[in-house]
Amino acid sequence: MGVDLGGTKILAGVFTTSLKIIGRSKMSTKAERGSESVIDRIAHCVQDAVDECDLSLKQVRGVGIGAPGSVDTENGRVMFSGNLGWKDVALKRELEKHLGVPVFLQNDCNTCALGVHEVELEAKPRNMIGLFLGTGIGGGLILEGKLYVGFNRTAGEVGHMVLEVNGPKCTCGNRGCWEALASRSALFRQVQDAVKQGQKTILTEMLGSDLRDMRSGDLRKAIRQGDKFVAHIVEEAANYTGIAVANLINVVNPEVIVLGGGLMDALEDEMMPVVVKSAREHAFPGSDKGLKILASKLGDDAGITGGAVLARRETK
Repeated sequence: MGVDLGGTKILAGVFTTSLKIIGRSKMSTKAERGSESVIDRIAHCVQDAVDECDLSLKQVRGVGIGAPGSVDTENGRVMFSGNLGWKDVALKRELEKHLGVPVFLQNDCNTCALGVHEVELEAKPRNMIGLFLGTGIGGGLILEGKLYVGFNRTAGEVGHMVLEVNGPKCTCGNRGCWEALASRSALFRQVQDAVKQGQKTILTEMLGSDLRDMRSGDLRKAIRQGDKFVAHIVEEAANYTGIAVANLINVVNPEVIVLGGGLMDALEDEMMPVVVKSAREHAFPGSDKGLKILASKLGDDAGITGGAVLARRETK
């Protein structure tokens, strides 16, 4: 099984050993209720997915879970997650108590990168970067065919590249991080702040003045109805994303860069042309020769697919 634990939702998927998905379940995270409640909700989500397939937990070989933030994979702990408000949570141990099944933990974007590399790209690129734009922004590095986690196992925290030194405050405590400029949370904050200052937008007609139920798809709808304000905010986020991609091209020089996550799924048509143009303009001359910059086709399934890849590897 694969589980994708996000700041806003939990997704669980049941897979065959050949990584074919046969059932899934989705639940809101409700992170504000605290870690115990979230772990309980993860367990319920896993059980629901298993029930949907008319299976039992006894038939599950292992559960791979991707969690946002810095993760101690050896000890199965989430050390810090700004999006969940967690510090040093023993996720593996507590979830194994609930499920009675081996649980394997990895950073959420590392897990998504595993899923994209192994299943979508059939493990072909030797060097790949996966970038995932959702509630936050994170990445996963596949170098020489293997997931690269770094010295303290925190490699891939690309969302905390500082792109604007005096920019908006980020959940990590810094200012001007890519995540604070171009994540779904950042875009929603920019829209809400502008509306409070009198900015007119189709979104308030669609959702009401508080914009409380805003989703990424609402931004797409507003742009397609001719909302120039929303189009500008999304274009700016795409431009920042292109600059971040260029920085990564310069440092890592991969064969493929894949962009995914809920924000990219909803706004691929609006963002990808700007991202690619900006990335190629800012990359060191010659460094992007032959490089492919793609949008992932796995969509929401990248995380659960990567979780299943992780569980399969760890239980062989």
